Amino acid sequence: MKVCVVGAGAIGGMMAAKLANTGHQLSVIARGAHLEAIRNNGLKYIESGTELVITDLFATADMAEVTGQDLVLLGVKAHQIAPIADKLQDMLSDDGVIVTLQNGIPWWYFQRLAGDFENNVVRTVDPDGAIAAAIDPRRIIGCIAYPAATIDEPGVIRHIEGNRYPVGELDGSESERVQAICKAFVEAGFKSFVLPDIRSEIWLKLWGNLSFNPISALTHSTLIDICQFPQTRALAAQMMTEAQQVAEKLGASFRVSLERRIDGAEAVGKHKTSMLQDLEVGKALEIDGMLGVVIELGEQTGVATPAMNTVYALVSLLNKTVQEQGIKIVGEPI
Repeated sequence: MKVCVVGAGAIGGMMAAKLANTGHQLSVIARGAHLEAIRNNGLKYIESGTELVITDLFATADMAEVTGQDLVLLGVKAHQIAPIADKLQDMLSDDGVIVTLQNGIPWWYFQRLAGDFENNVVRTVDPDGAIAAAIDPRRIIGCIAYPAATIDEPGVIRHIEGNRYPVGELDGSESERVQAICKAFVEAGFKSFVLPDIRSEIWLKLWGNLSFNPISALTHSTLIDICQFPQTRALAAQMMTEAQQVAEKLGASFRVSLERRIDGAEAVGKHKTSMLQDLEVGKALEIDGMLGVVIELGEQTGVATPAMNTVYALVSLLNKTVQEQGIKIVGEPI
């Protein structure tokens, strides 16, 4: 397949390297020092002490240079989609699809979803409906990216843990195309499977992200630190309880218990969440797609979210301060 990764950061770069290694024709959209390093030295991927360097790929910052793609993996942050939304479909072949990898509730959540909320616009992540209008929902496959990875330096991706990338059609069908994507992921070394209810799986990952990510940014703490400190463990549990009530009002279900989800985060160990990594290098924080959107859905469904509201206010002010003052805690932005 012809595959383009739009946003070849930690997760996108991981997927690009492993898919290229199994024979797919890869392009990546990147920028800055990361792009230059990939162009000059290839994309290096490190997993379990083994280094893989991909040099046979096309790297550019200009999406218009990439067309006819069978598969576009959308790896940018949720708040970065709106400026590029009108360019994505032009990258596709006649039967090409976009696989979304964002954390949190996506703009397409209510598209192709039968029921009272069908085709509602998720205003927190798509304020004026521009993303929904620009991208045909029939071209979208949902995906949840469970692995943790980091950018060690420009052009170098290091795997931390995990390899699951479940996928699903927005209408719950098990189409030939979603099965083909799943097969390609499995052949690349990922654990992938087709889900008839991709939205419930989104909630399962979001359950932890909406709590652990902002708490980690506010406290500069890793997952194990948050889970083993009684007060922050209790705060995470309270936020997750509120989110579960919202999700169940929308028809989602949870296949694991809240405590098991927290235990799973604790087992990851001394891992910095993506939000903490972004904070340290002065990047804008992915707050609305992870947390603000759940508060919005709570308002729509009549579910009170006091713990989430409080943490959202604090981390939003933190983000505003960091952006306005140009604060960087460590390193340089990629």
